This record gives sequence, structure tokens and C-alpha cells, in this order.
Amino acid sequence: MTEPLPEPKSLADSGALVVGGSAGIGYASAEKLALGGVRRIVIVARNVERGEEARERLAQTGATVHFVQGDATSAAEAARITREAEALLGGIDILVVSTVAENRPELFRDIPTESIGGILHEMLLPPMQLVSEVMPHMAQRRGGVIITVASDAGKTATPGETIIGACKAAIIMFTRTIAVEGKRNGIRANVLTPSLVHGTASTARITGDGFSAKLFAKAAEQAHLGVPDANDLGDLVVFLASPAARRLTGQAISVNGGISAA
Repeated sequence: MTEPLPEPKSLADSGALVVGGSAGIGYASAEKLALGGVRRIVIVARNVERGEEARERLAQTGATVHFVQGDATSAAEAARITREAEALLGGIDILVVSTVAENRPELFRDIPTESIGGILHEMLLPPMQLVSEVMPHMAQRRGGVIITVASDAGKTATPGETIIGACKAAIIMFTRTIAVEGKRNGIRANVLTPSLVHGTASTARITGDGFSAKLFAKAAEQAHLGVPDANDLGDLVVFLASPAARRLTGQAISVNGGISAA
């Protein structure tokens, strides 16, 4: 007979690793988790200066916040990040992966063939490699929460988002499948799929000019409930990480103000 799973940890008893935590959705997630009761947080970013600045701001919430510099596109770095976070937190109970790639929507015919591999590398590897490192620890402890960030591009075919959409669809299916694999060990996994998110560097980059600016100007017109900001996503992260969402796993959740109902 299978031994019953332990009760999900409260936020106050959980340690959170937020990758991409120096800005945008990642930073908002870390801040909201701290304000929601998480006392032990590790944020990860590639840029040391931005990471340290984010850590100092987050520490003002009263949580114990550590910064680890790292680039999760590297398998060795993903392993090192996990080892350091496990030690600093006394165990990773919540993993949030909100990494950002520097490309923006372009028609496929305008993307050089030699650029395709780099886009796949930057978008797909961080969540997969980090989950690969963190999930065995969660399984051993028989509990944990994994939250990845993809986009609505992975649900709805959109001109200019051929490669982006393919990558985001892969992250969505990856997360849903690890939810099925992890449930027997008390691991829940869900993925956020926003569209436009106000106040982030990614949105600034894709709405500044060119093809993507026209694309997302039209999208914003469909957000009759308002284009969300990073804090809207952070609020959802807190809910998904908490025991209130203990029965919720394998879901791809859009926060897009009504741009689509994908």
C-alpha cells in the first residue's frame, strides 16, 4: 500500500528558488512570494549588478533573500544553481522559472536559418535543465511546486511567432507532462502563459518598433479587461505555490486581459 503524501507545506515553511528573479515576472513573483509569507528565497540572474540590486529590494520585505549568479542555458550551471539553492534554502520547495530570451517576433521568412538553433537553446533549455536538477530533490522529499512561464504563443498560432510559439508550446507540454509524472511524489507543476505584460523589458523590446510593434498593438486592443502587469502574474504564482492550489496541477493558465481565450 502506497504511503500517503505529506500535507503541502505552507508558504511560511517553504523555500523558493526564482530563476530570472531580478526583473519582470520573475522579480514580481519573488516579491509577491515574500509578501505572501515565504521567508527563504533565492533569486537567480545572469547580471550580477541587477541581481544584487533586486536582492536588496526584496530583502526589505523581511524575507531572507540570497542572490546566485548563473546562466541556466548551461547544464553545468543549472546543476550548480540547484546545489547552491538547496544548501541556502535547506531544500527547494517552490521553483519558478521565468527566464527571458532576447529575440522578438519576426516573420519566419525574415529569420536567418543560422539563428534558429540559438533561439531554441535560449528559450527551451533553462526550464528543462532546472526542472531536471530540482525535481529529484522534490521527489525525495515527496512534495514541491514547479511553475514555469511560457506564453499564449504556445497555444495560438500567430504570425511572427513561429519559433517562439514552437518553443512555448514545448514548455507547456513539458510542464503538463512533468505534472503527470510528479503527482505520485506530491509534486505539482503548472505553467503561466501570458501575452503582453506591461512594465517588463520583454514587452518594451517587442512593442518598440517593427513588425512586432504592429502585432502587439492590435493584441492590446483586445485586452478589454486591461493588459496585465508583472504583479498580476506574481499574484497567480503565490496562489499556485500555496496549499490553496493543492489539487491544481498540469494547467496552462493565461493571464492576458481577454486578448484570447486559449
